[in-house]
Amino acid sequence: MPNELLLITSLVVSYSLLLGFFKLFGKSGIYVWLGISTILANIEVTILVVGFGMEQTLGNTLFASTFLATDILSEVYGKKDSQKGAFIGIMVLLVFLFFSFFWQIYTPSENDWAMPFVKGLFGNTPRMLLASLLGFAVSECIDVHLYHKIWELTEKKSGNHLGFLWIRNNGSTLISQFINIFIFNFGAFWAIYDMKTLVSITLSCYVIYVFTSLLDTPFIYIARKINKQ
Repeated sequence: MPNELLLITSLVVSYSLLLGFFKLFGKSGIYVWLGISTILANIEVTILVVGFGMEQTLGNTLFASTFLATDILSEVYGKKDSQKGAFIGIMVLLVFLFFSFFWQIYTPSENDWAMPFVKGLFGNTPRMLLASLLGFAVSECIDVHLYHKIWELTEKKSGNHLGFLWIRNNGSTLISQFINIFIFNFGAFWAIYDMKTLVSITLSCYVIYVFTSLLDTPFIYIARKINKQ
């Protein structure tokens, strides 16, 4: 199956699962999804693939779903609950950082077969997770702040409290995701990839995030409808 189709499928499935968790469990479901997607995204981000003619890390779709999750929290429940969601993601990353390092310092049995693979996969994880933690923390806080600032501006200009959802959703996400990508890629991959590759990965990731941000707009409208049911 082509990478392009896999990436699109992964994006649609992750957004749909988020809505499913929200439909079934409400606010708690979004918090659970933030924990799940944060861990999975930080595992698959270690993999480089080529899709749509660009070299990129996996994890883009799951990271995108975390921004959709906090935007849904902002839209439906308010700024305080959205900030709580971002904090949950940060705490999950800290726990994962600890255990992914801790696994590697055990002395394996002579019959063990898994340790070389664990070290191969998670050997660079502490650095990646620190970069991810910083990028996630900064960008999610900015996303929540911008979402509500844009909301205030559009409401003041139009007098419509619920209107212009697509502007606050995309405006806040596109800015905060660029900050997230820049901090993560340069923090995680500096001196691992040459500058040309690093810039290429960063730009391609952002192009992908532009697409994922625009595609998440119908899902946040659906989430608002789910809340009214």
